[in-house]
Amino acid sequence: MKIRVIGSTKPGYVLPVDEALLFAGHEAGICYMPDDFDALLAEPVQKTMGRVRGTVGSGHHSVAGHAYYNLVFEGLPKILAMILNNEHDYNTSEKSARYTKMGVTDEDDFDSELFEDYPKPVGNEKVIYEKWIAKFTELISKEYPQIEPKTVDKLAKENARYFISVFTPATTMGYTVNLRQLNYLIGFCDEMLKQTPTDPFMMRLLPWVLYLRKLLSSVADVDGLRDNKGRKFSLFASRYRREEFGENYCTNYDGSFAQLAQAQRHRTLTYEMMIPQLDAAKFFVPPIIRDKAAAREEYLYDMWLLRSNYPQGMLVHINERGTPENFILKCHERLCGAAQLEICHQTNATLEKYISEAVKSGNPDVFKYLIQYFGKTKCRFGYYACDRPCPLGPQNVYTRKI
Repeated sequence: MKIRVIGSTKPGYVLPVDEALLFAGHEAGICYMPDDFDALLAEPVQKTMGRVRGTVGSGHHSVAGHAYYNLVFEGLPKILAMILNNEHDYNTSEKSARYTKMGVTDEDDFDSELFEDYPKPVGNEKVIYEKWIAKFTELISKEYPQIEPKTVDKLAKENARYFISVFTPATTMGYTVNLRQLNYLIGFCDEMLKQTPTDPFMMRLLPWVLYLRKLLSSVADVDGLRDNKGRKFSLFASRYRREEFGENYCTNYDGSFAQLAQAQRHRTLTYEMMIPQLDAAKFFVPPIIRDKAAAREEYLYDMWLLRSNYPQGMLVHINERGTPENFILKCHERLCGAAQLEICHQTNATLEKYISEAVKSGNPDVFKYLIQYFGKTKCRFGYYACDRPCPLGPQNVYTRKI
Protein backbone atom coordinates (compact mmCIF):
# COMPACT_ATOMS: atom_id res chain seq x y z
CA MET A 1 0.00 0.00 0.00
CA LYS A 2 1.25 3.49 -0.81
CA ILE A 3 0.04 7.05 -1.12
CA ARG A 4 0.98 10.01 -3.28
CA VAL A 5 -0.27 13.54 -3.76
CA ILE A 6 -1.86 14.09 -7.18
CA GLY A 7 -3.09 17.67 -6.59
CA SER A 8 -3.02 20.41 -3.98
CA THR A 9 -3.96 24.00 -3.30
CA LYS A 10 -1.57 26.57 -4.70
CA PRO A 11 -2.02 30.01 -3.14
CA GLY A 12 -2.59 32.73 -5.70
CA TYR A 13 -3.39 30.28 -8.49
CA VAL A 14 -6.82 30.43 -10.12
CA LEU A 15 -7.68 26.98 -11.36
CA PRO A 16 -9.07 27.19 -14.93
CA VAL A 17 -12.34 25.32 -15.36
CA ASP A 18 -10.89 23.13 -18.10
CA GLU A 19 -8.07 22.04 -15.78
CA ALA A 20 -10.59 21.27 -13.04
CA LEU A 21 -12.62 19.16 -15.48
CA LEU A 22 -9.47 17.43 -16.74
CA PHE A 23 -8.64 16.48 -13.16
CA ALA A 24 -12.20 15.20 -12.73
CA GLY A 25 -11.77 13.16 -15.91
CA HIS A 26 -8.67 11.46 -14.54
CA GLU A 27 -10.51 10.68 -11.32
CA ALA A 28 -13.43 9.29 -13.31
CA GLY A 29 -11.05 7.02 -15.19
CA ILE A 30 -9.96 5.32 -11.97
CA CYS A 31 -13.33 3.61 -11.69
CA TYR A 32 -12.68 1.36 -14.71
CA MET A 33 -9.05 1.85 -15.76
CA PRO A 34 -7.36 -1.15 -17.40
CA ASP A 35 -3.86 -0.15 -16.29
CA ASP A 36 -2.69 2.24 -13.58
CA PHE A 37 -3.14 5.92 -12.79
CA ASP A 38 -0.03 6.89 -14.73
CA ALA A 39 -1.65 5.51 -17.87
CA LEU A 40 -4.59 7.82 -17.31
CA LEU A 41 -2.26 10.80 -17.03
CA ALA A 42 -0.62 9.82 -20.32
CA GLU A 43 -3.82 9.45 -22.34
CA PRO A 44 -4.86 12.14 -24.87
CA VAL A 45 -6.58 15.16 -23.37
CA GLN A 46 -9.50 14.72 -25.74
CA LYS A 47 -10.17 11.25 -24.34
CA THR A 48 -10.09 12.49 -20.75
CA MET A 49 -12.36 15.46 -21.48
CA GLY A 50 -14.76 13.24 -23.38
CA ARG A 51 -14.96 10.93 -20.38
CA VAL A 52 -15.70 13.70 -17.90
CA ARG A 53 -18.28 15.33 -20.17
CA GLY A 54 -20.02 11.97 -20.57
CA THR A 55 -19.84 11.23 -16.85
CA VAL A 56 -21.18 14.63 -15.83
CA GLY A 57 -23.79 14.56 -18.58
CA SER A 58 -25.14 11.23 -17.31
CA GLY A 59 -25.68 12.71 -13.83
CA HIS A 60 -22.65 11.18 -12.10
CA HIS A 61 -21.28 14.38 -10.60
CA SER A 62 -19.07 13.05 -7.82
CA VAL A 63 -15.96 13.11 -10.03
CA ALA A 64 -16.30 16.92 -10.15
CA GLY A 65 -15.96 16.98 -6.38
CA HIS A 66 -12.20 16.34 -6.48
CA ALA A 67 -11.21 19.82 -7.68
CA TYR A 68 -11.48 22.60 -5.10
CA TYR A 69 -11.62 26.38 -5.23
CA ASN A 70 -10.42 28.56 -2.35
CA LEU A 71 -12.54 31.72 -2.34
CA VAL A 72 -12.68 34.78 -0.13
CA PHE A 73 -15.81 36.91 0.14
CA GLU A 74 -15.48 40.52 1.25
CA GLY A 75 -18.44 42.74 2.04
CA LEU A 76 -20.63 39.66 2.42
CA PRO A 77 -24.02 40.04 4.16
CA LYS A 78 -24.40 37.74 7.15
CA ILE A 79 -27.47 36.12 5.64
CA LEU A 80 -25.49 34.94 2.60
CA ALA A 81 -22.80 33.54 4.88
CA MET A 82 -25.56 31.68 6.73
CA ILE A 83 -27.05 30.32 3.51
CA LEU A 84 -23.65 29.05 2.36
CA ASN A 85 -22.65 27.69 5.77
CA ASN A 86 -25.86 25.69 6.09
CA GLU A 87 -24.76 23.50 3.18
CA HIS A 88 -22.53 20.74 4.50
CA ASP A 89 -19.95 20.50 1.72
CA TYR A 90 -17.44 23.29 2.39
CA ASN A 91 -14.70 24.67 4.61
CA THR A 92 -15.09 28.19 5.88
CA SER A 93 -13.25 30.76 8.00
CA GLU A 94 -15.31 33.78 8.96
CA LYS A 95 -14.06 36.97 10.58
CA SER A 96 -15.56 37.09 14.05
CA ALA A 97 -17.65 39.98 15.32
CA ARG A 98 -15.60 39.72 18.51
CA TYR A 99 -12.55 41.04 16.68
CA THR A 100 -14.17 43.48 14.29
CA LYS A 101 -15.76 46.88 14.67
CA MET A 102 -18.14 46.37 11.81
CA GLY A 103 -18.57 48.83 9.00
CA VAL A 104 -22.27 49.49 8.56
CA THR A 105 -24.21 49.95 5.35
CA ASP A 106 -24.57 53.39 3.80
CA GLU A 107 -27.09 54.35 1.13
CA ASP A 108 -24.28 54.42 -1.45
CA ASP A 109 -23.79 50.66 -1.08
CA PHE A 110 -27.08 50.17 -2.96
CA ASP A 111 -26.31 52.10 -6.13
CA SER A 112 -25.99 48.94 -8.23
CA GLU A 113 -28.84 48.30 -10.63
CA LEU A 114 -29.33 44.95 -8.92
CA PHE A 115 -30.59 46.87 -5.90
CA GLU A 116 -32.63 49.50 -7.72
CA ASP A 117 -35.83 48.45 -5.93
CA TYR A 118 -34.09 47.26 -2.78
CA PRO A 119 -35.65 48.52 0.49
CA LYS A 120 -33.31 51.09 2.01
CA PRO A 121 -31.97 50.53 5.55
CA VAL A 122 -34.24 51.92 8.25
CA GLY A 123 -32.97 53.81 11.29
CA ASN A 124 -29.44 54.87 12.11
CA GLU A 125 -27.95 51.42 12.49
CA LYS A 126 -24.37 52.60 12.84
CA VAL A 127 -25.16 55.09 15.60
CA ILE A 128 -27.18 52.53 17.57
CA TYR A 129 -24.50 49.85 17.11
CA GLU A 130 -21.71 52.12 18.34
CA LYS A 131 -23.85 53.39 21.22
CA TRP A 132 -24.31 49.83 22.46
CA ILE A 133 -20.61 49.01 22.18
CA ALA A 134 -20.04 51.78 24.70
CA LYS A 135 -22.96 50.70 26.89
CA PHE A 136 -21.94 47.04 26.95
CA THR A 137 -18.35 48.01 27.68
CA GLU A 138 -19.50 49.95 30.73
CA LEU A 139 -21.92 47.24 31.87
CA ILE A 140 -19.41 44.41 31.53
CA SER A 141 -16.59 46.34 33.22
CA LYS A 142 -18.83 47.15 36.17
CA GLU A 143 -20.30 43.64 36.54
CA TYR A 144 -16.99 41.82 36.02
CA PRO A 145 -14.06 44.08 36.97
CA GLN A 146 -11.73 41.06 36.90
CA ILE A 147 -12.05 40.71 33.12
CA GLU A 148 -9.21 42.28 31.14
CA PRO A 149 -10.10 45.36 29.02
CA LYS A 150 -9.19 43.56 25.79
CA THR A 151 -11.68 40.78 26.57
CA VAL A 152 -14.31 43.31 27.63
CA ASP A 153 -13.95 44.98 24.22
CA LYS A 154 -14.47 41.65 22.42
CA LEU A 155 -17.55 40.83 24.49
CA ALA A 156 -19.01 44.31 24.00
CA LYS A 157 -18.67 44.00 20.22
CA GLU A 158 -20.13 40.49 20.31
CA ASN A 159 -23.27 41.78 22.02
CA ALA A 160 -23.58 45.04 20.10
CA ARG A 161 -23.56 43.12 16.81
CA TYR A 162 -27.10 41.97 17.66
CA PHE A 163 -28.15 45.36 16.21
CA ILE A 164 -26.41 44.80 12.87
CA SER A 165 -28.70 43.74 10.05
CA VAL A 166 -28.15 40.31 8.52
CA PHE A 167 -28.20 42.20 5.21
CA THR A 168 -25.36 44.56 6.09
CA PRO A 169 -22.41 43.69 3.82
CA ALA A 170 -19.81 43.60 6.58
CA THR A 171 -18.53 40.01 6.65
CA THR A 172 -15.23 38.66 5.33
CA MET A 173 -15.20 34.89 4.82
CA GLY A 174 -12.79 32.37 3.36
CA TYR A 175 -14.77 29.64 1.62
CA THR A 176 -13.38 26.45 0.09
CA VAL A 177 -15.73 24.46 -2.10
CA ASN A 178 -15.37 21.82 -4.80
CA LEU A 179 -16.34 22.23 -8.44
CA ARG A 180 -19.48 20.14 -8.10
CA GLN A 181 -20.81 21.92 -5.03
CA LEU A 182 -19.95 25.32 -6.49
CA ASN A 183 -22.20 24.58 -9.45
CA TYR A 184 -24.90 23.14 -7.21
CA LEU A 185 -24.90 26.45 -5.34
CA ILE A 186 -25.39 28.29 -8.63
CA GLY A 187 -28.36 26.02 -9.32
CA PHE A 188 -29.76 26.61 -5.83
CA CYS A 189 -29.57 30.35 -6.50
CA ASP A 190 -31.48 29.84 -9.74
CA GLU A 191 -34.20 27.92 -7.91
CA MET A 192 -34.59 30.65 -5.30
CA LEU A 193 -34.65 33.36 -7.95
CA LYS A 194 -37.71 31.72 -9.51
CA GLN A 195 -39.69 32.89 -6.48
CA THR A 196 -41.83 35.99 -6.47
CA PRO A 197 -41.06 37.77 -3.19
CA THR A 198 -44.16 37.92 -0.99
CA ASP A 199 -42.66 39.29 2.23
CA PRO A 200 -40.13 41.98 3.20
CA PHE A 201 -37.43 39.44 4.05
CA MET A 202 -37.44 37.87 0.59
CA MET A 203 -37.61 41.30 -1.03
CA ARG A 204 -34.31 42.06 0.67
CA LEU A 205 -32.77 38.65 0.09
CA LEU A 206 -33.36 37.96 -3.61
CA PRO A 207 -31.19 40.78 -4.99
CA TRP A 208 -28.33 39.46 -2.86
CA VAL A 209 -28.95 35.93 -4.12
CA LEU A 210 -28.76 37.22 -7.69
CA TYR A 211 -25.51 38.99 -6.82
CA LEU A 212 -24.14 35.78 -5.25
CA ARG A 213 -25.12 33.82 -8.34
CA LYS A 214 -23.19 36.22 -10.58
CA LEU A 215 -20.11 35.97 -8.38
CA LEU A 216 -20.15 32.16 -8.19
CA SER A 217 -20.79 31.85 -11.90
CA SER A 218 -17.73 34.00 -12.63
CA VAL A 219 -15.54 31.40 -10.91
CA ALA A 220 -16.57 28.13 -12.58
CA ASP A 221 -19.96 27.66 -14.24
CA VAL A 222 -20.16 24.29 -15.99
CA ASP A 223 -23.07 23.43 -18.28
CA GLY A 224 -25.01 20.43 -17.02
CA LEU A 225 -23.33 20.34 -13.61
CA ARG A 226 -26.37 21.06 -11.45
CA ASP A 227 -28.06 19.11 -8.68
CA ASN A 228 -30.46 16.59 -10.21
CA LYS A 229 -32.28 15.56 -7.03
CA GLY A 230 -34.58 18.54 -6.54
CA ARG A 231 -32.64 20.05 -3.66
CA LYS A 232 -32.61 23.74 -2.74
CA PHE A 233 -30.86 25.91 -0.17
CA SER A 234 -31.38 24.01 3.08
CA LEU A 235 -31.61 26.95 5.50
CA PHE A 236 -35.25 27.81 4.84
CA ALA A 237 -37.85 25.48 6.33
CA SER A 238 -40.69 24.38 4.09
CA ARG A 239 -42.84 23.08 6.97
CA TYR A 240 -43.08 22.91 10.73
CA ARG A 241 -41.46 19.78 12.19
CA ARG A 242 -42.76 17.79 15.15
CA GLU A 243 -40.37 17.27 18.06
CA GLU A 244 -39.08 13.80 18.90
CA PHE A 245 -36.24 12.45 21.04
CA GLY A 246 -34.77 8.98 20.68
CA GLU A 247 -31.95 7.40 18.69
CA ASN A 248 -32.40 10.52 16.58
CA TYR A 249 -33.77 13.84 17.75
CA CYS A 250 -35.73 16.76 16.32
CA THR A 251 -36.26 19.88 18.41
CA ASN A 252 -37.64 23.38 17.91
CA TYR A 253 -36.73 26.61 19.67
CA ASP A 254 -36.45 30.34 19.08
CA GLY A 255 -33.01 31.86 18.80
CA SER A 256 -31.38 34.87 17.24
CA PHE A 257 -29.90 34.96 13.76
CA ALA A 258 -26.53 35.29 15.51
CA GLN A 259 -27.02 32.08 17.48
CA LEU A 260 -28.16 30.15 14.43
CA ALA A 261 -25.10 31.37 12.52
CA GLN A 262 -22.99 29.79 15.26
CA ALA A 263 -25.01 26.59 15.51
CA GLN A 264 -25.12 25.75 11.81
CA ARG A 265 -21.35 25.38 11.77
CA HIS A 266 -21.90 21.98 13.41
CA ARG A 267 -22.21 20.21 10.07
CA THR A 268 -23.09 16.84 11.60
CA LEU A 269 -26.42 18.42 12.61
CA THR A 270 -29.20 19.81 10.42
CA TYR A 271 -30.68 23.28 10.84
CA GLU A 272 -33.64 25.09 9.31
CA MET A 273 -35.31 28.40 10.16
CA MET A 274 -38.58 30.26 9.75
CA ILE A 275 -38.64 34.08 9.72
CA PRO A 276 -41.27 35.88 11.86
CA GLN A 277 -43.63 38.54 10.58
CA LEU A 278 -42.26 41.98 11.39
CA ASP A 279 -45.27 43.00 13.48
CA ALA A 280 -44.65 39.94 15.68
CA ALA A 281 -40.87 40.32 15.91
CA LYS A 282 -39.13 39.47 19.19
CA PHE A 283 -35.50 39.85 20.12
CA PHE A 284 -32.81 38.18 22.19
CA VAL A 285 -31.98 40.20 25.30
CA PRO A 286 -28.46 39.64 26.71
CA PRO A 287 -28.65 38.47 30.34
CA ILE A 288 -26.44 41.32 31.53
CA ILE A 289 -29.30 43.79 30.94
CA ARG A 290 -32.33 41.59 31.67
CA ASP A 291 -32.60 42.72 35.29
CA LYS A 292 -31.83 46.36 34.47
CA ALA A 293 -35.21 47.78 33.49
CA ALA A 294 -34.03 51.02 31.88
CA ALA A 295 -31.26 49.36 29.84
CA ARG A 296 -33.55 46.49 28.82
CA GLU A 297 -36.29 48.82 27.62
CA GLU A 298 -33.83 50.99 25.71
CA TYR A 299 -32.32 47.89 24.08
CA LEU A 300 -35.74 46.58 22.99
CA TYR A 301 -36.80 50.02 21.75
CA ASP A 302 -33.68 50.27 19.57
CA MET A 303 -34.25 46.75 18.27
CA TRP A 304 -37.84 47.62 17.39
CA LEU A 305 -36.67 50.70 15.50
CA LEU A 306 -34.40 48.49 13.38
CA ARG A 307 -36.75 45.52 13.00
CA SER A 308 -37.32 45.97 9.25
CA ASN A 309 -33.55 45.71 8.78
CA TYR A 310 -33.70 42.20 10.32
CA PRO A 311 -31.07 42.73 13.04
CA GLN A 312 -29.01 39.74 14.09
CA GLY A 313 -30.72 39.83 17.49
CA MET A 314 -34.15 39.10 15.97
CA LEU A 315 -35.51 35.72 17.09
CA VAL A 316 -36.23 33.17 14.37
CA HIS A 317 -37.86 29.77 14.71
CA ILE A 318 -35.08 27.15 14.56
CA ASN A 319 -35.37 23.43 13.92
CA GLU A 320 -32.40 21.24 14.88
CA ARG A 321 -32.04 17.55 14.03
CA GLY A 322 -29.38 14.91 14.52
CA THR A 323 -28.16 11.94 16.55
CA PRO A 324 -27.29 11.95 20.27
CA GLU A 325 -23.62 11.36 19.46
CA ASN A 326 -23.46 14.31 17.09
CA PHE A 327 -25.36 16.47 19.55
CA ILE A 328 -22.69 15.74 22.16
CA LEU A 329 -20.09 16.86 19.61
CA LYS A 330 -21.91 20.20 19.67
CA CYS A 331 -21.78 20.17 23.48
CA HIS A 332 -18.00 19.81 23.25
CA GLU A 333 -17.84 23.22 21.58
CA ARG A 334 -20.72 25.12 23.17
CA LEU A 335 -20.85 24.08 26.83
CA CYS A 336 -17.93 26.37 27.49
CA GLY A 337 -17.25 29.70 29.18
CA ALA A 338 -15.63 31.00 26.00
CA ALA A 339 -18.65 30.17 23.82
CA GLN A 340 -21.29 32.71 22.86
CA LEU A 341 -23.60 32.89 25.89
CA GLU A 342 -26.86 32.49 23.97
CA ILE A 343 -25.82 29.25 22.26
CA CYS A 344 -24.22 27.93 25.46
CA HIS A 345 -27.54 28.29 27.30
CA GLN A 346 -29.56 26.86 24.41
CA THR A 347 -27.30 23.84 24.02
CA ASN A 348 -27.57 23.11 27.74
CA ALA A 349 -31.37 23.49 27.59
CA THR A 350 -31.53 21.00 24.70
CA LEU A 351 -29.37 18.53 26.63
CA GLU A 352 -31.66 18.76 29.66
CA LYS A 353 -34.74 18.32 27.48
CA TYR A 354 -33.21 15.35 25.63
CA ILE A 355 -32.40 13.62 28.93
CA SER A 356 -35.91 14.28 30.26
CA GLU A 357 -37.53 12.92 27.09
CA ALA A 358 -35.31 9.84 27.18
CA VAL A 359 -36.67 9.09 30.65
CA LYS A 360 -40.28 9.64 29.54
CA SER A 361 -39.93 7.39 26.50
CA GLY A 362 -38.14 4.65 28.41
CA ASN A 363 -34.92 4.76 26.40
CA PRO A 364 -32.25 3.70 28.93
CA ASP A 365 -29.40 3.52 26.42
CA VAL A 366 -29.82 7.12 25.26
CA PHE A 367 -30.34 8.26 28.86
CA LYS A 368 -27.16 6.51 30.00
CA TYR A 369 -25.19 8.09 27.18
CA LEU A 370 -26.44 11.64 27.73
CA ILE A 371 -26.57 11.77 31.54
CA GLN A 372 -22.77 11.58 31.83
CA TYR A 373 -22.61 15.12 30.38
CA PHE A 374 -25.42 16.61 32.49
CA GLY A 375 -24.46 19.72 34.44
CA LYS A 376 -20.89 19.69 33.13
CA THR A 377 -18.81 21.91 30.91
CA LYS A 378 -16.58 20.57 28.17
CA CYS A 379 -13.46 20.98 30.31
CA ARG A 380 -15.05 18.52 32.76
CA PHE A 381 -16.09 15.88 30.25
CA GLY A 382 -13.01 13.87 31.22
CA TYR A 383 -10.97 13.88 28.03
CA TYR A 384 -10.41 17.54 27.22
CA ALA A 385 -7.74 19.73 28.74
CA CYS A 386 -8.27 23.45 28.17
CA ASP A 387 -5.09 25.48 27.80
CA ARG A 388 -6.99 28.80 27.87
CA PRO A 389 -9.27 28.88 30.92
CA CYS A 390 -12.43 30.96 30.51
CA PRO A 391 -12.35 34.38 32.22
CA LEU A 392 -14.97 33.57 34.85
CA GLY A 393 -14.05 29.93 35.51
CA PRO A 394 -15.94 26.72 34.63
CA GLN A 395 -18.08 26.97 37.78
CA ASN A 396 -19.74 30.10 36.34
CA VAL A 397 -20.35 28.92 32.78
CA TYR A 398 -24.15 28.69 33.24
CA THR A 399 -24.57 31.60 35.65
CA ARG A 400 -22.48 34.20 33.83
CA LYS A 401 -24.30 37.16 32.29
CA ILE A 402 -21.95 37.75 29.38
